[in-house]
Amino acid sequence: MKTVLIIGMGKFGRRLCENMLNLGNEVMIIDENEEALEDLVPLATSSKIGDCTNVEVLKSLGLGNFDIVFVCISENFQSSLEVTSLVKELGAKYVISKADRDIHAKFLLRNGADEVVYPDRDIADKLARRCSIDNVFDYIELTEGYAIYEIPVKKNWIGKSILDVNFRKKYNVNILGIKNKEKTKLMPGADYVFGEEDHLMVMGHQDIIRELV
Repeated sequence: MKTVLIIGMGKFGRRLCENMLNLGNEVMIIDENEEALEDLVPLATSSKIGDCTNVEVLKSLGLGNFDIVFVCISENFQSSLEVTSLVKELGAKYVISKADRDIHAKFLLRNGADEVVYPDRDIADKLARRCSIDNVFDYIELTEGYAIYEIPVKKNWIGKSILDVNFRKKYNVNILGIKNKEKTKLMPGADYVFGEEDHLMVMGHQDIIRELV
């Protein structure tokens, strides 16, 4: 469990708040607009109405007590930059700021952000990569060119074991898990027999995956 502060309750901030709470974290939320907080107040650990470009407001939050401070102000980049700089100066341990453009990210990193996220860009990149390869159900990027893909079982694998298919040597891809309607089996043994409804979670280079599916 971590203690986090989320500044800005726009669409991204709200969704982040809900997910952090669902994962068992302690979450404080703040926004200058009372309406943006209303339905989250009963859920959040604590909440406050205030303008975070005001130093006194930030000082009252006890920034050093949070493991992470998220700056999710997207409507006004100047405000996002000011708040990012101020929270770091006032003792925030780790600051993650939301950016919409590369130039914004550069300024945020130079002015206090330890990390910058691009929600819209990241979703667009992931969707483009997933949809560029046939028969890929999901995709998680690891490093440039390498990712974890969820793919279907090929017809000629059904009824054969991983060893029979000689999967690792033949395809140069690692099977991390196998999903079907019943359950998900992680790190299956070489004797696992492929079923018709199996989905494989495999790790490999995108060029190899494209040929594989």
